[in-house]
Amino acid sequence: MSNGTDRIAEAEQALERLFRLTMNRKVHTKQSVAVGADVTRAGYAVLRCIHVAGEPSLGEIARDCSMDPAAVGRQVRTLEDDGFVERFATNDDGRVTVVGLTRAGRDVYTRIVEIRHAYMGDVLADWSAADQATLTRLVNRLVDDLKASRFRPDASRAGRR
Repeated sequence: MSNGTDRIAEAEQALERLFRLTMNRKVHTKQSVAVGADVTRAGYAVLRCIHVAGEPSLGEIARDCSMDPAAVGRQVRTLEDDGFVERFATNDDGRVTVVGLTRAGRDVYTRIVEIRHAYMGDVLADWSAADQATLTRLVNRLVDDLKASRFRPDASRAGRR
């Protein structure tokens, strides 16, 4: 492998380690216990989107969360069953439905944010402010580039755009 290919492979492996860690059931269980509620990562993303947008439609949540509309529907249904969100129509004929946080939803969202911020504060405590800023900049850049790139089914074309 060439040096550039080695670096790409190392970056992909590091990201795979990160994704495995963040999807780990033990990590999720610890967060759920700390929060006092079982909200999935996808559920948290939906709560965050609703918190930011106020009362978005399901389609807006799907776009903002980069999720499939059917997955958003399932997440909203679960959050609704747990009493964290409510749906309501915005016009007379009921064709547009929006979702809002309930008081319990605002409370659990606030607890999740506090716990996640405290955890990341502990993780990054020994990092310099410059390193923290670089991490944020590079992760945001990576997310933007991941959204803009597409998978190529032919592995021999990997690395070419």
